[in-house]
Amino acid sequence: MTSAAGNARGLNLILLLTFGLMLIEWLYVRLALHDADSHDLKETTTSIVTALGNQIVRPATSFLVAFPLYLAYQHRLFEIPITIVTLVILFVLVDFAEYWFHRAAHRVRFMWASHSVHHSTTRFNLTAAVRLPWTGALSGAVLFFLPLTLVGFHPLAVTAMALLNLIYQFFLHTEHAPRLGPLEWVLNTPAHHRVHHAANAHCLDKNFGGVFIIWDRLFGTFAEAPADEKLRFGLVSPLPSQGLLTVNFHEWRKLLRDAWRVRGLKARLRVLVGAP
Repeated sequence: MTSAAGNARGLNLILLLTFGLMLIEWLYVRLALHDADSHDLKETTTSIVTALGNQIVRPATSFLVAFPLYLAYQHRLFEIPITIVTLVILFVLVDFAEYWFHRAAHRVRFMWASHSVHHSTTRFNLTAAVRLPWTGALSGAVLFFLPLTLVGFHPLAVTAMALLNLIYQFFLHTEHAPRLGPLEWVLNTPAHHRVHHAANAHCLDKNFGGVFIIWDRLFGTFAEAPADEKLRFGLVSPLPSQGLLTVNFHEWRKLLRDAWRVRGLKARLRVLVGAP
């Protein structure tokens, strides 16, 4: 009970800091930069309510992630101790797995049905970072992290590194951050992540890295922002509205509709795993 209460307090603290930083960013762009277009009230509200909804949904769906990780760990190949060195290695490996999951989430339709929620904001600010899908446990992300527990990393250590990765990515969602010079060759930065969220043709399916941008440079998915175009954020085919249910279930509704209309198991599987 004490551990559970401590975890709850930790999550509440993270949420408090998250909303505090979002408020600071909004005040900065409105009062210091006099930018009234950086935030949209409807979008911001939907993002925040989606984030709060995640806190309700996550306990009910966490077993869909935890069970496969622990099952793989029961058949681990090695006993990997928890040390500073192994945690650093695991942090890098988690980011590597995150890169491939993120890339797949843009290319496999049933995965995109969840991930598209995060890309549906037409404003790029910190509130976009917390617009994470309620159906994330159905996205197949756990499959990309199973090899880490199968090798011998403890599921709690993998989960902790994934949380640190997600916290880092929160700070990528802003247009008001300085460039980081040579560090941008290695680290993912707000400048790189703006490209990932842009709907410009040059930017589509680029910059999938979480913490490190080196994976994109190595595997040919890196792109700089176009010099002659203003970045446009949001989905290539905009949502009909920024309503809460539309944002969270529009792509799922389209996916299930298309799968229902075709005949045969193979045709339906092609719909599910085909490109968005």
